[in-house]
Amino acid sequence: MGSGWFRNSFVWLLILVAVIALLINIFPQASGGRGQPAEEVNYQKIAEWAKQGSIKKITLGEDTLTVEIEGGKQAVMRKTQRLNELDIIGMLRNYGVTDEQLRKFSIEVARPNEFANITGLLLQFVPFLLLAGLFFFMLRQAQGANNQALSFGKSRAKLFASSKPPVTFADVAGEEEAKQELQEVVEFLKYPDKFTALGARIPRGVLLIGPPGVGKTLLARAVAGEAGVPFFSISGSEFVEMFVGVGASRVRDLFDQAKRHAPCIIFVDELDAVGRQRGAGLGGSHDEREQTLNQILVEMDGFDTNTNIIVLSATNRPDILDPALLRPGRFDRQVVLDRPDLQGRRAILELYVKGKPLEPEVNVDEVARQTPGFSGADLANLMNEAAILAARRDKKSIGRAEVQEAVERVLAGPEKKSRVISDKEKEIIAYHEAGHALVMRMLPNCDPVHKISIISRGMALGYTMPLPVEDRHLFTRAKFMDDLAGLMAGHAAEELVFGDVTTGSENDLERATRIARKMVCDYGMSDKLGPRTFGHKEELIFLGREISEQRNYSEDVARTIDEEVRSIVDQAYNTAKDILVQHRSTLEAVAQRLIKEETVEGAAFEAMFKEERVVA
Repeated sequence: MGSGWFRNSFVWLLILVAVIALLINIFPQASGGRGQPAEEVNYQKIAEWAKQGSIKKITLGEDTLTVEIEGGKQAVMRKTQRLNELDIIGMLRNYGVTDEQLRKFSIEVARPNEFANITGLLLQFVPFLLLAGLFFFMLRQAQGANNQALSFGKSRAKLFASSKPPVTFADVAGEEEAKQELQEVVEFLKYPDKFTALGARIPRGVLLIGPPGVGKTLLARAVAGEAGVPFFSISGSEFVEMFVGVGASRVRDLFDQAKRHAPCIIFVDELDAVGRQRGAGLGGSHDEREQTLNQILVEMDGFDTNTNIIVLSATNRPDILDPALLRPGRFDRQVVLDRPDLQGRRAILELYVKGKPLEPEVNVDEVARQTPGFSGADLANLMNEAAILAARRDKKSIGRAEVQEAVERVLAGPEKKSRVISDKEKEIIAYHEAGHALVMRMLPNCDPVHKISIISRGMALGYTMPLPVEDRHLFTRAKFMDDLAGLMAGHAAEELVFGDVTTGSENDLERATRIARKMVCDYGMSDKLGPRTFGHKEELIFLGREISEQRNYSEDVARTIDEEVRSIVDQAYNTAKDILVQHRSTLEAVAQRLIKEETVEGAAFEAMFKEERVVA
């Protein structure tokens, strides 16, 4: 900052000097004084003024003779030769001016204008000053470019070395098993002698694996916070540049810095950006990413036994990492972080509601049950949305309505009240959603209905929200069949009531077909094909998410797979239609209430069954 300030000030100073000198040169001081232009005269005119007694003073300059006349006027005569006081008196006597008339005014010799001399010198030296300034500026630029070139291979890792780090294990919830795994890392950094005395070696690299938003980066910072050691944080993409060898240089510099701050933690986020499997088919032996990966492998395997440096990395794509990274001695411990279960979501919500004024009616357990599959980042976003909604409504606390609205915004998007829907389309949507809710209510393996709405959200014109009783990790065939019937119920209700179907079932049909195909090809739930899988999926590493499937079955089997998928979907559709025909009156009642109120809560929906005395 200091050198840049000096450089800019020097350039502006040169420009200011040049401008002042030019202005002085353009507007000299001998321009007449008092803002009035001076009249040019000769000796004859001066002699006439002297005879009349109008002259007050005559001033002899270097190049001019200035005559000051009564009334404040001035006249100027240009001199062609150097004259003194006696020369002027002699000239005026030649024109008939008497001694008595000469005594009425004074003749003075002007002192030399030092400022004008300095200005002249400056004008002469301005070109040289400008050239010197330009040379100095170019020299500074060249030095800056050299400094950038020298720092091009330096590590860009951020160092967090606060004595009281803001993140600890108390700030991480829902990942108790992962915290227990990393507790050993903390103890090793705090008490290394405890392990080395028994000949134990702590894992040099710990790889955090999990989907986005589950808290991999947060957990890594919590490890550094618990251990109280410096924490180097860098993204895998920051190693790679277009010039080969730069990434490897940055890796070397990073590990050199870490050794100087040992014991410490190096955290490399998004490791898959630089640790992809080598030999993927793109790039030659001088590929920059491969050179960087090779340097990481060398640095991790070259630690001294007394170097207390632990490398933590995070990725959500462990399948594409190079096998050399995962071998013992490098990333020899893998900690898997999954989306939190019901208890984990409850703990995360309790963590994020701290500091937020909640109304007593807000039930954290209910919110946790409504959000299966949510990650920690999703839950944080949910509570933030609830707080924003409460502030938008000028409330002093967050109520149940705001939390419920936030859940629906995250799941389906914001309400689109401006979307104009005709009465006919509104009726179709109401029967469609009522069909979903009714079939899900009647089948034993479907989750209870929490809310039905025909208010447009996001891309959906309406939605039926289930409320899982518990988290599931294993799904049975009966569960899949009931869920498929619930998905097909909207399509079946449209056909049953209106005798026609609409495009509103597009997403339902897509999800149902995908589930049915997985049942046949992946889960072995087909009666005809039996318990086996079909198709081998291979991911093309250099194309990212592109997946190619090898068909390890014949055309006859492919035809049978299509028939089985069709059979499963048709069976679910027939189940849904039979339920709707059997409980047509309840379908009508739910649909009409949706048309009238637009939203039906789960408790009100259950009350309708009791009123109608419908037995499941």
